[in-house]
Amino acid sequence: MVLNYIWIAFFIIAFVTAVCRFVFWNDTEVFNDIVNSTFESANTAFNLSIGLTGVLTLWLGIMKIGENGGIVNILSAKLRPLFRHLFPGIPDNHPASGVIFMNLTANMLGLDNAATPLGLKAMKELQELNKNKDEASDAMIMFLVLNTSGLTLIPISIMMYRATLGAQNPTDVFIPILIATSCSTIAGLIAVCIKQKINLLKRPVIVTGAFFMAVFALLALASANLSKDELNMWSGLVANVLLFAIIVSFIIVAAIKKVNVYESFIAGAKDGFATAVKIIPYLVAILVGIGVFRASGAMDFIIDGIGHFVALFGINTDFVPALPTALMKPLSGSGARGLMVDAMTQYGADSFVGRMVSIMQGATDTTFYILAVYFGSVGIKKTRHALPCGLIADLFGLVAAIIVAYIFFY
Repeated sequence: MVLNYIWIAFFIIAFVTAVCRFVFWNDTEVFNDIVNSTFESANTAFNLSIGLTGVLTLWLGIMKIGENGGIVNILSAKLRPLFRHLFPGIPDNHPASGVIFMNLTANMLGLDNAATPLGLKAMKELQELNKNKDEASDAMIMFLVLNTSGLTLIPISIMMYRATLGAQNPTDVFIPILIATSCSTIAGLIAVCIKQKINLLKRPVIVTGAFFMAVFALLALASANLSKDELNMWSGLVANVLLFAIIVSFIIVAAIKKVNVYESFIAGAKDGFATAVKIIPYLVAILVGIGVFRASGAMDFIIDGIGHFVALFGINTDFVPALPTALMKPLSGSGARGLMVDAMTQYGADSFVGRMVSIMQGATDTTFYILAVYFGSVGIKKTRHALPCGLIADLFGLVAAIIVAYIFFY
């Protein structure tokens, strides 16, 4: 229901903004820009969906091997103490737990190509447990918010963009991003737990949190002694070794258990194309709404308004040029990436704004895109509190990004 109102608001605000630009500023191109944006956004949505087909086919096939070989069930059993508290609706030893773990791991390592199909597979498993097929379950919402919070251990793509755009030390945003994305994940997790009345003060949750804090600390210490080239090499190597090790281990264990590996892969891969096609309408809807909102100039008006409002209180406004990236991030990953690159090109990769947009880009994930793709893949129409909790995670992550940027680089 919330998504419905937001989608309608995109078009109404865009129309009002366009009319004002036409009447008061004689902007005769604004309606042309808006209409063109609808076609471009629809085409982008279709290409994204089709582009997912090959990756979905591969990973759904691999996951089928893991299911038939028993590895997914083993992971589920190991994770049950933690998942019993965060996902009380998932039965003991259900394969959904293993797939969720693998999806979150892929996200933390920056393996987007693996994370999306694993996420869609996890959502399908959760839908099988869902009693109301049109409405998101508590477990679905928890899983989606953990994805939208964008917890990333190695923001390799952002550091590569910074290196390409001439940053003297592209890795200097690594620790700030780690702090900001942690704030986003914690805020999203707490928001969902409050809504679902989940007690986080349990031993498995505390132990897991302490483990990840230790991992963050070790990564920060290790990165401090590496050059940008060494960090890029080692982070990419570790991620790819882990990814290929997962594939090989699935195949070997399944073969040992006398599973027909090839037939299992084919059986799982058949769902890849069907899933990619199913998400097209949802993706077209959300991207067209975002495209219209941006093309109308409404986003620029909002950013300028925020800048003037902040200035009234005598607050430093140096962060305002970075706001387009912050506002675009929950709406479109590619849009936010483009705005990040544009800001670094305009102000410089090592400028205050250039560093801030880099932190913002790594702080959270694209809430609306993930919601459209994940829920759309299983036909969820009523998102309940998924979107508000996801946006809370975005808000805390982006505010943390601004604060951290001032602390580290101002």
